[in-house]
Amino acid sequence: MINQNKEPKITLLGAGPGDPDLLTLKGVKALQTADVVLYDALTNEALLEHAPTASIKVYVGKRSGEHSYPQDTINKLMIDYALNYGHVVRLKGGDPFVFGRGYEELDYAASYSIPVSVIPGISSSIGVPGLQQIPVTHRGMSESFWVITGTTTSGDVSNDIYQAAQSNATVVVLMGLKKLAKIVEIFKAAGKGSLPTAVVQNGSADDEKMVIGVVETIEILTAQEHIKAPALLIFGEVVSLHPSFKTLVKQYASIS
Repeated sequence: MINQNKEPKITLLGAGPGDPDLLTLKGVKALQTADVVLYDALTNEALLEHAPTASIKVYVGKRSGEHSYPQDTINKLMIDYALNYGHVVRLKGGDPFVFGRGYEELDYAASYSIPVSVIPGISSSIGVPGLQQIPVTHRGMSESFWVITGTTTSGDVSNDIYQAAQSNATVVVLMGLKKLAKIVEIFKAAGKGSLPTAVVQNGSADDEKMVIGVVETIEILTAQEHIKAPALLIFGEVVSLHPSFKTLVKQYASIS
């Protein structure tokens, strides 16, 4: 029911990597006061239980390659609901500002003078490796890390991957599974064929799957285990810290 007495406002809320228990307490409080929730494909629908029963819940898709709504349409929906209903929570997977197009939505709302609050979420780029006991940095092993999109808006592999492959940093690639063969080629060309590598499907979710190997073997292992998107790629010596790394490398040593 439209309520003209409520002031329009928008909260950009990061839902985290998938496990609903990884939502922040501040995020729970925001959902509890929502009049409308616009949520993405990569958010766990269990989070909607925090919102009032009477609130409007609108699925707006936003999965790579399967966009249910164009970004422009989502922007307009967000404004329309805010003006007509009050508090809109824009629930986005991971963190809104890590390849989540959060600033685009913030900027669009600002053009209508609608106040926007941002509540960060646990980005899968850090949270998923951590849940697997893989640190993105480790003393004496990795002094920094890159977080890179696997595919740019043009459909090409990001040029940053070429630079990252030359470094000693941990490289985390989001939305890169479809480009795995090309990314592997880039790391091989940089002389990193034996670099420890992991691929994690649906990190933190109930159907999480992971494969660990090295650059030379990771493509075959990923195919053998039928890993599907959404998946996160981790390249770096830190992957060798995973408890199963030595066993898995021996098991697949003959694969090339």
